[in-house]
Amino acid sequence: MKKDEEPSIPPPDSGTEQDGTRPGTPPAEAESVGNGSTPPEPAPDVNQGELFDLTPIDPALAAVGNGRKTSADELKDPQEDNAEGGGHFIEHLDEIRTRLIRSALVLALATGLSALYSDFLVDNVLIGPLKRSSGTLQLQNLVPYGQISIYLQAVFFSGFIVSFPFLALQLWQFVAPGLHEHERSAGRFSILFISLSFFLGIMFGYFVFLPVSLAFFASFGSPLIENNISVQDYASFFIGTLLTAGLVFELPFISYILSKIGLLTPAFMRFYRRHAIVTLLIVAALVTPSTDIVTQLVIGVPLILLYEASILISAHVNRNNAALKRS
Repeated sequence: MKKDEEPSIPPPDSGTEQDGTRPGTPPAEAESVGNGSTPPEPAPDVNQGELFDLTPIDPALAAVGNGRKTSADELKDPQEDNAEGGGHFIEHLDEIRTRLIRSALVLALATGLSALYSDFLVDNVLIGPLKRSSGTLQLQNLVPYGQISIYLQAVFFSGFIVSFPFLALQLWQFVAPGLHEHERSAGRFSILFISLSFFLGIMFGYFVFLPVSLAFFASFGSPLIENNISVQDYASFFIGTLLTAGLVFELPFISYILSKIGLLTPAFMRFYRRHAIVTLLIVAALVTPSTDIVTQLVIGVPLILLYEASILISAHVNRNNAALKRS
């Protein structure tokens, strides 16, 4: 019997590797073929610009996608915000224009009413303190328009004093919308307080400071020199003195405002009370022309009383602020 011949093994196909895969097959696909599983599909060619979307994302939509609640301000269009801000600015300009027109009309009306009594204002109100202080001081007109100028100044200044409460009210009504409710409720008291303080200052300057100053000016110097005063200089001195006194008497209200916003405390004012008294006496000595200590005290004592009143007002405001914080 013939010896069994060994079975012949067919030669491998030229297009197949030894592990049964075709040449050039990727390793991952070759492994899947060897395991009998379906090879993965090749990834499509994608442009890099398509993988990353560079389109800006709306912050409101991004917040919604993150599960965060969005506010109404985030959902607003920036252009709408700009338009709204421009509208508020225009409204403020209109408000300022309206307040200025009203103030100008009331000031013109008060000035017109004062013009009806122009002779009385010039002869008795303006020149009255000079005549009562001494007979040695004489007014003289040095320019052709001096008489007209003195009448216009007297009439306009009288109209300003009469219309001052309305002017202060217009200023308050302009700033009131930006304040809190309890601050707006105190506004009526503030207008009354400002007006009374201003009028008290005008009265103090007219009945106290002017007579003292003019009496000193009349008594000082050589009797051989005539005291002939220019009417323009006297009018400037008269108006400046009264306005300064009116503004000085607003010190309690300034203390109220500074205490309301937290910049001034009664402890601070009490700590520097001695320094303030010395400073006020120095100011009284500087603004008082006389070297008499009694005359200086006539000016200095009201200033010290105003400082003490400012301390009481500051203490009251701070107590109210503390009560509001506790509530």
